[in-house]
Amino acid sequence: MQKNVIPHTFTITQEERSKLKNHACFLLWFTGLSGSGKSTIANAVEKALFNKKIHTYTLDGDNVRKGLNNNLSFTPEDRTENIRRIAEVANLMIDAGLVVLAAFVSPYQKDRENIKQIVGTDNYVEIFINTPIEECEKRDVKGLYAKARSGEIKNFTGINAPYEAPVNPDIEIDTTQVSVEEAVSIILNKIKNKLNPIN
Repeated sequence: MQKNVIPHTFTITQEERSKLKNHACFLLWFTGLSGSGKSTIANAVEKALFNKKIHTYTLDGDNVRKGLNNNLSFTPEDRTENIRRIAEVANLMIDAGLVVLAAFVSPYQKDRENIKQIVGTDNYVEIFINTPIEECEKRDVKGLYAKARSGEIKNFTGINAPYEAPVNPDIEIDTTQVSVEEAVSIILNKIKNKLNPIN
């Protein structure tokens, strides 16, 4: 089947879309345990970028698992497929000229490496929200850790499924040490050169 898929060459390029929007486009990938603060920080970063007139879109479990990936479970195989699909969607959004923010546990190093391959190393910024599991459990706003501890939830990262922490992330944040506002400042400072428009 793949041999019959012949991509069409469209007139407008990613570079031209970036010029129109007056900023570069790339992926901010937030990884960390459930309850670490990924989505909270991603949301705050997006708001800050929006205020700077940067065109953005945020992907997270709620808007992906309920639609595009609603046929996937939390087995290791389905987690890998979940992340692969998200990376492909992010890649299309980058091509559209957006700064994409993605907040997913994404527990496996090989899956995060695959994201980098799909979107390109230069388009990938890995942000490790390195909040200790003890703090994540204290927060447990959705009651997921308690359910995992009681055996009600299987394959829950950090309890009965592994989390492979990034070895060399572009940015690392421990929310027990920095506030959301400070985290946003750290991230914006790190990516400011990447936001420069293509001339």
